[in-house]
Amino acid sequence: MTSTLRRRPAQRRSLERVERMLDECAVLLDQIGYDALTTKEVARRAEVPIGTFYQFFPDKQGLVRALARRNLDAFLRRVTERISAARPGHWTDLIDLSIDEFVAMKRTTPGFGVVDFGEVLVTPGGPALEGTNRMLDSALENNAIVADRLRTIARDLLGAPAGEGFDRALLVAVEATDAVLKLAFRMDPAGDTGMIAECKQLVRRYLSEHLP
Repeated sequence: MTSTLRRRPAQRRSLERVERMLDECAVLLDQIGYDALTTKEVARRAEVPIGTFYQFFPDKQGLVRALARRNLDAFLRRVTERISAARPGHWTDLIDLSIDEFVAMKRTTPGFGVVDFGEVLVTPGGPALEGTNRMLDSALENNAIVADRLRTIARDLLGAPAGEGFDRALLVAVEATDAVLKLAFRMDPAGDTGMIAECKQLVRRYLSEHLP
């Protein structure tokens, strides 16, 4: 999160203010959407001066980018915790764990239905606003960042294979998961359970045919 900020909060009070602004941003995204979101309203609801907002965020897009990074960090932390608790027998179990956590966050995390890992959705399941596919990093698309972070978890905790073949296959799996889960949330605002199950099966079969 802090890499997206104008300056890093050095004191606990400043960190709490930043977190409040991100929290209020998330709630407002659910209530009024991205287009109607304003920096002034975020600052008002977070009970911070507008000048304080601009000390940490350059604009609305910077705020949403920081929220997306916080969402990704939270998602990866939850996946890692589930791996530690469940102790799965094979790295492919990361698929079900990741999909389950993503769906849970879509259903329960404020703002996640509009902005998950960067892409800003006009409605649940898309379409996305143009240009928001590189919110996490201007050099890489959001899904490439997600795949890279999941690859680290898969290798460090589950012994996934190394190499370009695995990297490519995991990126394809993330792209496919993204597309199918968008469809699931277009079909049902809570996520169509049948489509979610199909997503898991599709990705498992794909990876099992391409990787050991």
